[in-house]
Amino acid sequence: MKHWQKTIVRNNQTLLETMKIIDNSSLQFAVVVDAEKRLLGTVTDGDIRRGILRGEGLEVPITSIMNTNPISAQHGQRSFKYKQLMKSKRLKQLPIVDESNKIIDIFFMDKIDVSTNKNTVILMLGGLGTRLRPLTNDIPKPMLKVGNKPILETIIEGFKQYGYSHFIFSVNYKKEVIQEYFQNGEEFDVMIEYIEENKRMGTAGALSLLVNRPTEPFFVMNGDLLTQINFEQLMQFHTEHQSVATMCVREYEFQIPYGVIETMGTDLVTIKEKPIHRSFVNAGIYVLNPEVFELIPQDEFYDMPTLFEQLIEKGKKTSVFPIREYWLDIGQVDEFERADREYTKIFTKEEVLK
Repeated sequence: MKHWQKTIVRNNQTLLETMKIIDNSSLQFAVVVDAEKRLLGTVTDGDIRRGILRGEGLEVPITSIMNTNPISAQHGQRSFKYKQLMKSKRLKQLPIVDESNKIIDIFFMDKIDVSTNKNTVILMLGGLGTRLRPLTNDIPKPMLKVGNKPILETIIEGFKQYGYSHFIFSVNYKKEVIQEYFQNGEEFDVMIEYIEENKRMGTAGALSLLVNRPTEPFFVMNGDLLTQINFEQLMQFHTEHQSVATMCVREYEFQIPYGVIETMGTDLVTIKEKPIHRSFVNAGIYVLNPEVFELIPQDEFYDMPTLFEQLIEKGKKTSVFPIREYWLDIGQVDEFERADREYTKIFTKEEVLK
């Protein structure tokens, strides 16, 4: 089977089935066809995440979220023509069809070498880890070992696999433990700089301490997270939406342990027994454009939600990126123990059913 054929999805398949095809193909793209292999639409990782944000269930037909007007090209043209079209339309994939609109090939733009990714990664590592004591009495939370290595080392490896190698660590509590282990990053094949918080700065305030500020969009991430997020997709999502700031979000659900009463005046309308509520919550991972520095006060406490609120007030474009990959905030002892149990299965590339 040719590699592009792995991206084919039938129009009766579900969002969940398509999501697995996209993830397994490594091409981050799928084409939707009918029984005669006629092109009906295309699906990208971004389309799936936007569908999740709209509240689409995993069992909905893929036709409900696909791009129904995909750009395609007729078979028989020279390859440079395809490349010209893709560059002008900023496409990474181009379906090739015959005169009856049957797909016969997919032209892929050459993959960019990930080593060219210059975006800076800023990791917030200054927390006291109070809820994890006594584990954090002598070492900072990001240095706790999950599996066979510190949480922070796993975070670095997650960015490295997508070509991001320039890190800035914002440190405070037990900072010498982090600095002695990672130093300038050379041993880990990355470059590490440090900024030091001398007081509580919040999740965004420490950015005011940067001497050499990034000139390209940059990542900010809390240092107590384990995730399998595709950081390249996140950066692409941020760029495609022309956002000033993008916040990663995670779906969170909780069940009310009582029957919920809905009324109209004094009339009882319905009783919903122990309903489940679903909401998106802040996942502690962000992509920001350099212009956000204009809003961050110098050397003051300032958190990331406040930054987003001010951007919204000023009419700036902000986006949310729903995480559908593994994600765990290690804030308490039971979460630390869960991370340690799951580490081998998750981070040795074995499939996990969530």
